[in-house]
Amino acid sequence: MQMNATYTSFAAVGDSFTEGMSDGMPDGSYRGWADLLAARLAARSPGFRYANLAVRGKLIGQIADEQAPAAAAMGADLVTLVGGLNDVLRPKCDVDLVCARLAEAAQRLAPSCRQLVLMRSPGRQGPVLERFRPRMEHLFGFIDELAGQHGAVVVDLFGAEVLGDPRLWAEDRLHLNAEGHRRVAEAVWQALGHAPESDWRTPLAPAVPLGWADRRTADLRFAREHLVPWIGRRLTGRSSGDGRPPKRAALLPYPPDAVTEGS
Repeated sequence: MQMNATYTSFAAVGDSFTEGMSDGMPDGSYRGWADLLAARLAARSPGFRYANLAVRGKLIGQIADEQAPAAAAMGADLVTLVGGLNDVLRPKCDVDLVCARLAEAAQRLAPSCRQLVLMRSPGRQGPVLERFRPRMEHLFGFIDELAGQHGAVVVDLFGAEVLGDPRLWAEDRLHLNAEGHRRVAEAVWQALGHAPESDWRTPLAPAVPLGWADRRTADLRFAREHLVPWIGRRLTGRSSGDGRPPKRAALLPYPPDAVTEGS
């Protein structure tokens, strides 16, 4: 990897994590780490272009079949590929098949770009993480092998203790909040060889324990607003991303109001 390289274009591939849930904006849209990273890269490269093909709820097979070919055709300098976690969090999962499909996506993307970035996704501390930890560690171990094959950069978010802190996660307990996404953007920025702008691994201040009533209220709200709808989608074979287009389907100037020379 060329340290501190200047990239003129960036294509992001993945699911809700890369789409930016739940870093909400005032207009109801999501920003997220990929947008934050794109803004930083754009500040270093006039005429910078950015595409984000991520769609919430997508499984690795869909990412490999739908997003990877489109991203490869764009020929962006920098490509990030994050996927597979939606698969391993399902009740039944063939992790070896997930790894195989991830490998297919990487095989298609790596030759198309100057730098491919893979990630060991973060996990929120709690019983869900512990239940699925063996699957996640299997997948993340394979990602390290895959990176070696393609000269990819691996950003280890799973190994960062601070990103397991529930205070960096949204109320749905599945997605990072704004501060979580900010830290991920900084982690990728540093992994690309750029000078740190902050220490993304810095622990949060000690938490003030919630009382029993507050914890039960939060648990009930989580179950009503997030868990029950999620279970309903699983039972009916639906996804939160069904019918939803990519966040930013074309490799276009970024920020959106940027004017390139000669345009």
